[in-house]
Amino acid sequence: MARIDSILAVVVQQGANELRVGTDREPKMLAYGTAKRFHMVSTSEQELRELLGEILSDERSEALRSARRLDVSYEAGELGRFRVTFTGRQDGGFDAVFLRDRSRPAPAAAVAPPRDIPAVRERDIAPIAAPEMAAPAEAPPRLSVVRSAAPTAGATSGPLPCEPLLARALGMRASDLHLVDTDVPVVRVDGQLHRLEDEGIEDVGTRLGLDATTLGAVTSGRSLDFALETAEGGRVRVNVYRTSDGTAAALRFLARSAPAVSSLGFPLPIDDLVDGNHGLVLVCGATGSGKSTTLAALAQAALMRRSIVLLTLEDPIEYTLAAGPRALVRQRQIGRDVRDFASGLRDALREDPDVLVLGEMRDPETISLALTAAETGHLVLTTLHCGGVASAVQRIVDAYPAERQLQVRTQLADVLRGAIAQRLVPRARGGSGRVLAAEVLRATHAVTNLIREGKTAQMASVLHSGRREGMIALERHLADLVRNGEIRGEDARAVAGDPDSLAMFLRSAT
Repeated sequence: MARIDSILAVVVQQGANELRVGTDREPKMLAYGTAKRFHMVSTSEQELRELLGEILSDERSEALRSARRLDVSYEAGELGRFRVTFTGRQDGGFDAVFLRDRSRPAPAAAVAPPRDIPAVRERDIAPIAAPEMAAPAEAPPRLSVVRSAAPTAGATSGPLPCEPLLARALGMRASDLHLVDTDVPVVRVDGQLHRLEDEGIEDVGTRLGLDATTLGAVTSGRSLDFALETAEGGRVRVNVYRTSDGTAAALRFLARSAPAVSSLGFPLPIDDLVDGNHGLVLVCGATGSGKSTTLAALAQAALMRRSIVLLTLEDPIEYTLAAGPRALVRQRQIGRDVRDFASGLRDALREDPDVLVLGEMRDPETISLALTAAETGHLVLTTLHCGGVASAVQRIVDAYPAERQLQVRTQLADVLRGAIAQRLVPRARGGSGRVLAAEVLRATHAVTNLIREGKTAQMASVLHSGRREGMIALERHLADLVRNGEIRGEDARAVAGDPDSLAMFLRSAT
């Protein structure tokens, strides 16, 4: 028994699921990401190694020095099983995160600390600040709708009750399915919501086959991301979350394999954006605009066209990418295969990738690491939530404090290869389906100068006149679609970023 069991006993007693320790740092206790009242003095490296005992043996210490990261499993007797992640620090110290393994829950009875180890006293407990050390998220459950698949953590056994509902939604060509405990299912078809009144009301946990532990995590304020696989070979991205009306879920239907870029309907060829040896390619748009599909299509094009190692970081994995005849692909899921985007990006730089595919640039740290990767000889393909290519550039710059923005503009100007912004517009012909409307920016000399000088507002004029360089403004493409009868004028005006420019292109088209 390791001496740290006395601290783990307090974790179990307090209903927490996570303990963070580190050399020259105070141990911290958390319950599903929320810091709990706990106080201990910081531990030196010698003290921490004595607490850990054989959990960090000499052999494991050597492995940690070599790999900078080590994942092990620790059986703490009646306390249950813990997943332990060791991370080496640049200052020579290390951190360790103990995460309770919910597949082996501890007994319901209270667990007393071992008698020979002084327990943390209640009067010593004091408020602590937000945690400083990043910890691995608990792996989200992986469920399968395929009847022959064995159930995994978070799922009840047997076929899922939602199978007929998923099949019905797919038959309606739905892009999304929305569930909540207190209402009937709702599907989104061609951007419009439709209530399925005859399906009745059923709680989300039962429909998705989630067990009590998983539902308890959602009730406590967490959201869960995972994927389902249908018997027909498709995939369903699922987010389960808590609302005032009970547990809810949003399901997005995806094809198993990435489509060809040529099938997406871009007004100009964009395949060549993946041919560079380094740089940054952005796919922009609102939620539900098809960014993930375009990103997967570009990644698949790179695998078919080049001899590369392509590594993805996704939350969760949506499309299965196929390795090309001269290429390798490594897909990693946040929370299952890697702790978070930032950790995955740091790890990726030591994994010999030629192309990095990031599901999303979410925060300044991820943006900074992506720009650095693009500078250091990697092609980075990623998405960004924003309306247009000019606003994408501005959003990246604005993620930093004013004193760093000049440096970031210079860095972005050096690495940007291209940016795409897209919308999905209701189809006029036939009355069903949606049409892609896109804006494409290339990193020409004029564009990079505008980025360096902070004149992103002038990019519109470059887009309007850049057809020969492979660029097009969103409003020009919308006008072309209206003229060809693909979409209606009122729908084009509803999604245009600059209605005046759209009106001008429509007039010139007549």
